[in-house]
Amino acid sequence: MAAPPEQRSATNIEHTTTRSNPIISRFSAIMRSLARPFFAVLLAIIAGSIVIIVTSPGSPADRFNSAISAYQTLFSGSFGDPQSLSYTLVRVGPLILTGISVALAFRAGLFNIGAAGQVAVGAMTAGIIAFKAPTLPGIVLVPLMIIGSMLAGAVWGGLVGILKAWRGAHEVVTTIMLNWIAFYFTDYLIDGPFKAPQQATQTSSIPLQAQLPLIAVLYNQTLGSFLPKLDYPTSYFTDVSFLLALVALVIYWFITSRTTFGYEIRVIGQNLKAARYAGIPIKRDLFLVMALAGAFSGLAGAFRLMGQPPYQLIGSTFSIDPTGFDAIGVALLGRMTSIGILLGALLFGGLRQGGTTMQLFAKIPGDLVYIIQALVLFSIASEFLPVIRRTLPSWLGGSKRPTLEPTLAGSPAASIASLASVESTNLPADEIDTNGSVPATDDTAHVEGHSDRVEEG
Repeated sequence: MAAPPEQRSATNIEHTTTRSNPIISRFSAIMRSLARPFFAVLLAIIAGSIVIIVTSPGSPADRFNSAISAYQTLFSGSFGDPQSLSYTLVRVGPLILTGISVALAFRAGLFNIGAAGQVAVGAMTAGIIAFKAPTLPGIVLVPLMIIGSMLAGAVWGGLVGILKAWRGAHEVVTTIMLNWIAFYFTDYLIDGPFKAPQQATQTSSIPLQAQLPLIAVLYNQTLGSFLPKLDYPTSYFTDVSFLLALVALVIYWFITSRTTFGYEIRVIGQNLKAARYAGIPIKRDLFLVMALAGAFSGLAGAFRLMGQPPYQLIGSTFSIDPTGFDAIGVALLGRMTSIGILLGALLFGGLRQGGTTMQLFAKIPGDLVYIIQALVLFSIASEFLPVIRRTLPSWLGGSKRPTLEPTLAGSPAASIASLASVESTNLPADEIDTNGSVPATDDTAHVEGHSDRVEEG
């Protein structure tokens, strides 16, 4: 049954207003993309509370209080005061960079499980440069270490891209194998050629001029000359690499949303046949995206070495460092968006930092942190929110309409339809959503016909 004329007019006015205001449209898209991660976190917190209540001793009231106390301690230990926040941000910086690395590969339809190995080779390369040129001034040495770590990570990631593009080797297998090669090779260098005298399985500290300053110390030295200074600035452990990680988020957003390369990898990730049909250089882009992903992870390794005490490399630590693998959760939770990666890194960094405090003061096993992380990823993978919305009535915000929003892997039908919509509406790349979808159009017949031709091709 057709809608009344006044209702159709109101709908047209609403669509026109949304299309004419890109800020509102972009904000709505961001809110929609963050709805599922927030819902996944909420489900994980509820499920974690149930685990605490079931496993805690005492009466039902005591068990409920134990769950409340656990989460209060978890929050206070990670974000409760400036000093706790500084400890959390130390963990967040590397998670942002490795999260960008994993998200870049995801956008091209690749699974970068090798961020941990790329972190290792990046840190090792930065350390070797510092040990081989200890007399260089900081203004020269620091950029050399940063560039060297990014190049090493790019080589390590680029190997995966080459094997994938030209030999068809699955990136999950090659990244895992290269991880262990990186772990054992760096351990050999740390325990052998670069081992510190009279020390076991560790190098010397890098030169003082190669160490990045703490943000609080830098603030007192600059803005503190005319603003109130911080007391005990060395008790705030966040160094300037965290600010550089935020800059990397902006660079990642620009690459994926405002460049031709970013558009090409989104199309490749959504549907390989459509990308080939459009004439996109698939092999070149697969190599470049993995090299770029490796460069971000390598940078994370260098920043950790240069920014945090004891400013040295220690053997057998890269293989047990969870940063490279937590980055997978950060990228998934953030749905490969810049804001989402930042929020996901804050969540995972806060869980890691607050978990120790929760274990010490609330007497809750620290394994609860791993349970919450696993439940978050499980909730995202299960896509609970769309299912629940489809079961709700319309007056409660339910939605019965099928959408073309692609999943992480991207369905072929949705991907081809999105690509056809771009061509039929002549939209520029910057008006396409960051997940590869485009604004809905009414030219359904053209989209379906174009999809059939792409499948035939």
